[in-house]
Amino acid sequence: MAPLSLCINTQTPLIQFLAPSEATLRESTRGGLNGLDGLREDVDYRFSPGGVTRMVYPLVRRLLETRVLEEAHWVAFNPRGPRTFRLDGLTLHSVSIGSGRMEGYGKVKEAIWGRIHEIDAAEPHDDLFWTEAFSEYAYYNRISAERIRQLDEEHDFDVFYVHDFQQMPVGHMLGTLKPKIFRWHIPFDASVIPEHWRATLTNYLNSYDVLVVSAHKYAASLTAFEPKGRILRLYPYVDPEDYTRPSPATVAAISKRFGLAPGDDVALVVGRMDPIKGQDRAIEALAMLAPEFPSLKLVLVGNGSFSGSKSGLGLSKSEAWRAHLEETVKTAGLGGRVIFTGHLIQEELDCMYERCRFTILPSVREGFGLVAVESWLHGKPTIVTQRSGIAELVEDGTNGLLFDPDDPGTLAEQMRRLLSSQSEPLRARLARNGRITSKKCFLDAAEKAERQLLAEVTEA
Repeated sequence: MAPLSLCINTQTPLIQFLAPSEATLRESTRGGLNGLDGLREDVDYRFSPGGVTRMVYPLVRRLLETRVLEEAHWVAFNPRGPRTFRLDGLTLHSVSIGSGRMEGYGKVKEAIWGRIHEIDAAEPHDDLFWTEAFSEYAYYNRISAERIRQLDEEHDFDVFYVHDFQQMPVGHMLGTLKPKIFRWHIPFDASVIPEHWRATLTNYLNSYDVLVVSAHKYAASLTAFEPKGRILRLYPYVDPEDYTRPSPATVAAISKRFGLAPGDDVALVVGRMDPIKGQDRAIEALAMLAPEFPSLKLVLVGNGSFSGSKSGLGLSKSEAWRAHLEETVKTAGLGGRVIFTGHLIQEELDCMYERCRFTILPSVREGFGLVAVESWLHGKPTIVTQRSGIAELVEDGTNGLLFDPDDPGTLAEQMRRLLSSQSEPLRARLARNGRITSKKCFLDAAEKAERQLLAEVTEA
C-alpha cells in the first residue's frame, strides 16, 4: 500500500490553548504555529484529556513514522487555537463558530449526549432535529466540512476519519465519494434512541463506508439501524510508551502536595467532572466504608471536559457537578477524606496511579474506559462499572472487579475486598492478569487493525 494522505475530524482538539500567548497571537496572524517551544504546559496550553485525543494522536504519530501515512491533517473545534499548527509531522487546523451560535450547538450536543447516556429519561427530545438550536449544530458541522473540503482541494486526501457523535453530519456534508470512516466513541444502545431520531441518524451514518465502535454489544445494537457501511469493533488503545514510572521521591512530593499521608490508603477515580462519570457513587461507597477504614481516602482527578472549558464551548455543567460533589462530601461528613485535584498533567497523573491502592471506574455509562487500561499499566487493580465497554474484557475476580453503578453497596463491597488485611493475593492476581488483558488495548494491536482498515477502504 502506497503511503496515504489522511484527514481526521474531531470536536475536541489535540491541543487546547488556555491563554492567547504572545507567540500564539503572533503566529496566528501569519497563519500557523510550529511546535510547542516557548509555550508552557498547563499555562499556555494543555493536551486535551479524554479517550479520543489519547487514542488518535499516538496512532497517527506511529502511522507517520512507519510510512503508512504520507501526511495527516486534523481538523477540530479550537476557538483559541491558531488557524494552523504543526506538531510531530501532524498538521492541526482550528475551526470556530461565533459565540452566538455556540449556545445552540451546545444544547443539541448535550441533548444527544444525555439521551444516549440516559441522563434525562423524562425528556425524550423528540423534536430535537426541528429546533432552532439544531440549525446551529448543523452550522458547526457545515463549517467543519467546508474546512475539510478546502484542505482536500489542496492535499487530495485518500481517506477521511471522522470521530464521535458531534461530527456525525460531516460525512454527509462532504459531498465526496472518497472513503469515509466514522468512529462512534460513546455507548450505542438502539433501544434508548427516540424513534423520531432514527431517520436522521441513519441518514448521517449511511454516509460512511465503515462504522467503528468500541465493544461487541455496541456493534450488535448498531445493526438495528441496518447501516449501509460495514460495522467494525475495535477496542480503544493507548501507547504504553506515553506512561512513566515516576521515582518514589516524585510520588511523595505529589502526594504531599495533595495532603496524602504515607499511611493513607488511596482509591483513585480519573474522569472529567460530569454526572455520567459517577463520582457520586464512589463518594457514597466511601461513606459506607469510612468508619471501618479510617485511613481510606478518595482522590478524584479531573476537571471539566473541553465542552465545559473556557477554551471550548464554555458549558457550566462541570462546575455545577463539582459543586454538587463537594456538597455531598460535606453532608456525608467526609471532609478531608475526598480530595479534588483538578486537571493533572501526565507526570502528575502517573504519580497518582503509582500512589493508589486501586482505581475505580464508577461511570453510570461509559463508551469504553481506558482508565482501567492505565491502571493495569501501572500494576494496580481496578473496579469497573458493568455499564462500560471495557467490562466485556473484565472477568470478575480474575483481572478486575465489577459492580452495578446503581447499587453503591456493591461498589463498597468490592472496595472492601481490596482493603482487607488478607487482600494482597487478590490485588496481585488482578494486577498481573490485568496487565495481560491490557495488551488488547495497546497501540501495537491497534496499529495492525487500523492499517488493515485503511488498506481495505482505499483499495475497495
